Amino acid sequence: MAAQAGARPRKELTNAFVVAGGRVLLGMKKRGFGEGKWNGFGGKLQQGETALEAAQRELLEEASVQMLDPQLVGRVTYTYEDMQEELLVHVFRATRWTPEEPRESEEMKPCWFALEDIPFANMWADDEHWYEHMLGGSSFFTANFAFAKDHKTILQHDVKLDPLSKTSQ
Repeated sequence: MAAQAGARPRKELTNAFVVAGGRVLLGMKKRGFGEGKWNGFGGKLQQGETALEAAQRELLEEASVQMLDPQLVGRVTYTYEDMQEELLVHVFRATRWTPEEPRESEEMKPCWFALEDIPFANMWADDEHWYEHMLGGSSFFTANFAFAKDHKTILQHDVKLDPLSKTSQ
């Protein structure tokens, strides 16, 4: 479960995915938090930036891809036993993008995966709990995950669904 409001400082981040034709674009994190894991593309919001602006900027910086139809599809809140900050991640999905093929950056190595071949064994432990909702697109999801100090063990979690609507934006 998420910490009570005001109990921890909150850092806002984004996670952006391109999903089309039975595949999803993921990136192998080459450095920093999450190094060695497959993930969506994203990071921290900069001063004065909206979550959408940050998602677009991060995907462009990390994979040289621009989302043409970004949609906010979920929000995930993370707490870790060894971190003071709570992380709030705004999850975006696009089904149209340019250019056709992504490019590797210093931080991420992009790769397309068939939806039935998503490498969950080499991803964050929580991903299996909410990816189907990000990929499916018919419901807006909110999720909360509390992780142990090892950043692998999920202590508590919940995922809630609401019909996808403009009010979710």
